[in-house]
Amino acid sequence: GASKGIGLAIARRFYADGYKVLICARGQAGLDAAKAEMPNLVTYVCDLSDKSAVKALAARVNAEHGTLDVLVNNGGVFLPGQLHNEDDEIFEKLIATNLFSAYYLSKALLPNMVAAGKGTVVNMCSIASITAYSAGGSYSASKFGLHGFSKSLREEMKPKGIRVIAVLPGATLTESWAGANIPEERFIPAEDIATLVHTAVHLSPRSVVEDIVIRPQLGDL
Repeated sequence: GASKGIGLAIARRFYADGYKVLICARGQAGLDAAKAEMPNLVTYVCDLSDKSAVKALAARVNAEHGTLDVLVNNGGVFLPGQLHNEDDEIFEKLIATNLFSAYYLSKALLPNMVAAGKGTVVNMCSIASITAYSAGGSYSASKFGLHGFSKSLREEMKPKGIRVIAVLPGATLTESWAGANIPEERFIPAEDIATLVHTAVHLSPRSVVEDIVIRPQLGDL
């Protein structure tokens, strides 16, 4: 999920550092715009809520590019609601997009990283991974799940030389907040998230930043 928002900011940061960057998104138009800005970008259309599409994407990446240095699981969608009365389909969509995508993509791409004995997995969690909100509903549940997935995967990967980093941002200035009529100054810039991810990835392999918690300076929205 990297044609806009936090994902695009991370792609830009690593691209500027000379990385070969691969991104995916559901829409071709967003990918084309990113590639126009970064001509050497490699793009894939993929609906991360679709298990078969995620597995197909992973197979292509393995075949065409081999071992990754960094995997960023950033696919996500937010829909407000409450667990006791929201439609079943809301729960299923959010869990599939926000949690299952990271599970299936990591599972398919990690074997090459394990064989190489190095690499970093970055999972884009949320403040909603550690704080329950009355309108968080399935979104909070999915992000709590992703944080738990990150913790479990980190333990599994420790002896294999793979670091797992969970990023837990508060309100960040992306299209998700369009129409909210909240001053821009109340949000975290997406570029700040990208800087933190880039810095954490470039620490000595003897160190891992397990959780990155970042909030707007004036507090959560």
